[in-house]
Amino acid sequence: MENLAKILILLGGVHALGFAVFHLYFWKIFRWKSELPKLHFSNQAILQILNIRIIYVFLLMAALCFFFTNALYETSLGHFLLAGFALFWLGRTIEQFIFLRINHYSIHILTALFILGFFLFLLPFFISI
Repeated sequence: MENLAKILILLGGVHALGFAVFHLYFWKIFRWKSELPKLHFSNQAILQILNIRIIYVFLLMAALCFFFTNALYETSLGHFLLAGFALFWLGRTIEQFIFLRINHYSIHILTALFILGFFLFLLPFFISI
């Protein structure tokens, strides 16, 4: 079970890294060069700052998974972080249904990826305790 938990943690790192890369493309995907000017200047800034900060969070999450796999599995701080990461993805899944109620296949794929993130961190947490 220990190996399974560590593999799941590493997959969680890949998952987080994938979302970091995805967020790097937000400017292009959502045409922010032409869309953001429609917003008030402070909203433009806030949106971009929050996106950059979430990229940082995802990169930090990935780095912890890749370089501190054993610590995440074996220590109480690691268990706390795994639970926190799982709750992050659970919260993001719930927010999807509150704020982004669009019936489109791409939204459903994202929702599935959020749920995947929840389980990638929840399962090692339960295996490790």
